[in-house]
Amino acid sequence: MCCFSYILEENLRMGAAGVQIVCVALGVLGLVAGIVCCAIPKWKESSFTGQNIVTAQVTQDGLWMSCVVQSTGQQQCKSYDSLLILSADLQAARAMTIISCLLSSLSILIIFAGADFTTCVQNEDAMPKITLVAGIGLLLAGVLLIIPVSWSAHNVIREFKNPLNPQKKELGACIFVGWAGSVLLLLGGGLLCCFSRVRSGSAGGNAKYYSNGASAPNKNYV
Repeated sequence: MCCFSYILEENLRMGAAGVQIVCVALGVLGLVAGIVCCAIPKWKESSFTGQNIVTAQVTQDGLWMSCVVQSTGQQQCKSYDSLLILSADLQAARAMTIISCLLSSLSILIIFAGADFTTCVQNEDAMPKITLVAGIGLLLAGVLLIIPVSWSAHNVIREFKNPLNPQKKELGACIFVGWAGSVLLLLGGGLLCCFSRVRSGSAGGNAKYYSNGASAPNKNYV
């Protein structure tokens, strides 16, 4: 039984290291997607439907600036003059996207601190708790990224269907990149949380079994 428990523990450790490596990769990809959404001004783009048939230039709006791309390939960008002229969704998107990037970066560092493929933490009882904290951080980062992206997409679709709005916009590439990045962060955080909880529970079960086994020979039989 001791040999079987040792083999099971080693298999769980190898599985934990593999899942943690996958979660690190998902977190890094989600972080890159968040940085792209924050930096590139492609949240909204000009739509050439209805009365808006001028295709000589394309207007692209982002979190920090608005760009005009000519048909010749020339691009001119201008930062927003004031934060107050932005819509509520873009104002919230600035804060949420930045916090999501910072939180995902911190969570990735926490994974490295408590992962099984590193030696930063020697206490095996604390390692599942550390990875659980990292998983919760990735989940929060994914939620903070998907909220502004979905909010902006909802406003763009609502304005596009408004017949009184002559200047229609379409969903930019950053909207889809943000959705993909948020799914990756949520997936990585969910896997990390589930695996950390199962591992901690299995470790407690093994400790309980050995305690009962050790006390069994000490009983006095009549």
